[in-house]
Amino acid sequence: MIDSVVQQWMARLQACGHDVCLMLDSQNEQNMRQSLLASGPFDLFASIYRGTQLAELADSGPFIFIVDPAQYRRLEPLLSRPQENWGWLASIAPGELQTWVKHWQARMIIGQRPHQALYRFDDNRVLTKALQQLPEHALPAYLGQATSVCYWNDSHWQTIDNPAPGSYPVPDQPMWLNMRPQAEQAITVRRANMHRYLLAEHEEAYLRLAEQDSQHIWLRQLLEQAENWAWQTPEQLLFLLTQRLQAPDHPQPSYWRPEPGETPTEHFERVVQTRKFWQMETPL
Repeated sequence: MIDSVVQQWMARLQACGHDVCLMLDSQNEQNMRQSLLASGPFDLFASIYRGTQLAELADSGPFIFIVDPAQYRRLEPLLSRPQENWGWLASIAPGELQTWVKHWQARMIIGQRPHQALYRFDDNRVLTKALQQLPEHALPAYLGQATSVCYWNDSHWQTIDNPAPGSYPVPDQPMWLNMRPQAEQAITVRRANMHRYLLAEHEEAYLRLAEQDSQHIWLRQLLEQAENWAWQTPEQLLFLLTQRLQAPDHPQPSYWRPEPGETPTEHFERVVQTRKFWQMETPL
């Protein structure tokens, strides 16, 4: 059943004539994405990375779906497990989808080459962090055409309205990028350490990533995935790093996803054993 906060939010925006959108983190929800793409009611959608410098990541990047009001219950598989951080909901005025896509395309890359990083606005935790700290006057430049958003905030659903939806240039010093808690700093340090390790131990495979100009983005995504799974020990990070380096352009097998109720340690041990099985090293 859809949570009452989400139901009321959807009903309010529908009554205002706005389109309800799903911002989906496609990297960890490829099955759901394919299901939505195959569903007739979801006739309006967009891949944010497609047609950009991140086009090679489009298959695992964020997608936006405009949801038919009569089919809101198709979202129940997602709404029933918000703690898995699959994305968030928003509303936009009719006809604003492509404009809103361009809004996020202008904000998806942080910094300048060769030190670029990926801003994961499709992650509800990143969105929550920004909305908790941004003053009201900074919300329009951050949310753009979104008239309202509905997102999972750690333990509950929360909503916030945009005081002035519209098109805004990216500020010279975006306030949402100045919020770097210790966890973010730790990711930066780990990324630098991984970069040095890969150059020292897996130079040939790592340099192949450089040909696609995606080393830093790839490392950032890998560390964010490790953080999402609470894989923080050297053994866990090394395993994730080396296994993904073997096939950086291929989606992760479905068995890598954490199962309900599984602790990070249990999750890691199961993936390791399953990986060994598929490599014909040991029986399950």
